[in-house]
Amino acid sequence: MEQLKRYWQDFFAIDRNEDDWWARKQALFAERGAEIIQIKGNGHVYSKLSYEQENIHQYHLHVQYLIKQQKQLYLEESVTPYLFKKDHQGNMQAHRRHDYKQEDLVKTEMFKQGDSSSLNSRSKYNRQAAVQYAERWWNDYNPAYRQFPVDCTNYVSQCLYAGGAPMHGAPVRERGWWYQDTNWSFSWAVAHSLRWYLAGATSGLRGEEMKTANQLIPGDVICYDFTGDGRWDHNTIVVAKDANGMPLVNAHTDNSRNRYWSYEDSTAWTPDIQYKFFRIHIE
Repeated sequence: MEQLKRYWQDFFAIDRNEDDWWARKQALFAERGAEIIQIKGNGHVYSKLSYEQENIHQYHLHVQYLIKQQKQLYLEESVTPYLFKKDHQGNMQAHRRHDYKQEDLVKTEMFKQGDSSSLNSRSKYNRQAAVQYAERWWNDYNPAYRQFPVDCTNYVSQCLYAGGAPMHGAPVRERGWWYQDTNWSFSWAVAHSLRWYLAGATSGLRGEEMKTANQLIPGDVICYDFTGDGRWDHNTIVVAKDANGMPLVNAHTDNSRNRYWSYEDSTAWTPDIQYKFFRIHIE
């Protein structure tokens, strides 16, 4: 862990104010009785531009952790976007680029109203299919769907649909859960909206609230309010369980695979974080 921390700080010039994030991640592994036995990391520059005497590189930092917990081995992965700036004096700065706040994500554009007749209606939730989709697209974007700047809920909705969740409610964006080529419900793409849709739906796709994380199984959903202010910021899908029977999740923004469910290793985490645990049903 310390080796990777030095790699980030020295090679990528990461702000040392992120020490709290590293401390939480180390404590989380220790608490779980888990050990990182191998780490791989690399950065990929995907954009370069220059303006006002600054050179700005955008890159993705892809880190893989091979984790041993009791007799179980699994691979945790994350891909984090950064801005890397070099000014005319040669000074370097790196900034993590993510923002879980989505209040205005889909409310600032106009979309064509569509016909709901083509929306698929399916009956039984196929958890294996949902997890397979989550694994296929955890670090990629299905061209059949729009990619959002904050993509976590769009990704989880795609996973649920791949598992057979039926869409309904089009073309009213405040109603139901659905996606079309140029239009979609708020619940499809906004974390806060999906959280309340799962809690309130009585037919089709619905969520049964569980009391604790260990009650969840692959294909279920976790919702996060990082600051405890009542505005739900993030969603993940459970893809596996660790050796202690606790959920491991996949997510977009930041793209993550087999991440421990609590997100204590996130820079967005605060001591006031709130969670909702939903067992997914289709009725």
